[in-house]
Amino acid sequence: MKWRMARSLMLGLAGVTLLAGAAAAQQRIANAQMQTRSASAGLEREFRAIVNAQASPAWIGYSVPIVAGRHYSCCWNNDACCGACGLESKSGNYYQGDEPRGVKLEGAKFVVVLFRVEQKAVGKIRTFTEDCDLDAGGLTFYWLSDVKPAESVALLTGYATADESATKEGRRLSDGALSAIAMHADASADAAFERFVAANQPQRLREQAVFWLGASRGRRGYEMLRRLVRDDPDERIRDKAVFALSVSREPEAVDAIIAAAKGDKSAKVRGQALFWLAQKAGKKAAEMITEAIERDPDTEVKKRAVFALSQLPKDEGVPLLIQVARSNKNPAVRKQAMFWLGQSNDPRAVKFFEEVLRQ
Repeated sequence: MKWRMARSLMLGLAGVTLLAGAAAAQQRIANAQMQTRSASAGLEREFRAIVNAQASPAWIGYSVPIVAGRHYSCCWNNDACCGACGLESKSGNYYQGDEPRGVKLEGAKFVVVLFRVEQKAVGKIRTFTEDCDLDAGGLTFYWLSDVKPAESVALLTGYATADESATKEGRRLSDGALSAIAMHADASADAAFERFVAANQPQRLREQAVFWLGASRGRRGYEMLRRLVRDDPDERIRDKAVFALSVSREPEAVDAIIAAAKGDKSAKVRGQALFWLAQKAGKKAAEMITEAIERDPDTEVKKRAVFALSQLPKDEGVPLLIQVARSNKNPAVRKQAMFWLGQSNDPRAVKFFEEVLRQ
């Protein structure tokens, strides 16, 4: 009995927290003719009723729990966070990613999903974290409460998978829907991304979805990317997946990139893997890049690996470049190492060139 009472209390507190988060997000919307409606009978039904009746410009919005991580989405001007993000403004930049340098946040608990509607159609899909102040430009703003995350994913999936190649506006809607789904802390979002990256989907949808797997989807995203890098027959998808692994925060992502650098059948993918390893840096990356210079059968991959050495922190990269320039048996590889040493402006490189010229 005590356990049941405690569980009921915990569920109740969780519900209060969700309601408080949604209310807080709504309260950060200024300069709007606010109308609040419940989506408890179904998000699709309520959403379509508003869209089909809305000829003049308006916004529809709601909030859902955000995926784990320190995410931040807002407007960004002149490298300083602006006070309120003008939804109708034509100027300013939009930032979506990890917490920016210099901005200290608690970590958002909710993501706000917005749709701009005009002439009974959706024209824009945008996402903001709950900590971003929004200015609706005096337009009507329909705030939907009681939104279920899985219903949000289903609604957004319709825009993500529409024939986005037909128009520029369609591609923007698809991209906006994908980024919004990527922010959902719900298993339905992972299931949606499984479908988006399937081999029977359009190429552009697959490539865009692959990026968000690394940028936002955590462990499940990493697992999908690892499978794509290992098994997908499309070189372009494996290439995009290697990059997505480079932005993943999962520790095993480095091992998956190393596996691609060692074993992918495409020289292009192996070279890209080496480049992104260099961006991740670390002892493991330096060892793999050096090994590729020695053992990869393709000279272009070797040259790409030399470039990757130049991208390492100088204390790691410059000594390795000097070693390659001194002793590698391939003249093209030695020449490449000499070139990147020349670009480094490092005193050790200058000293090496002096030694070579004196011989």
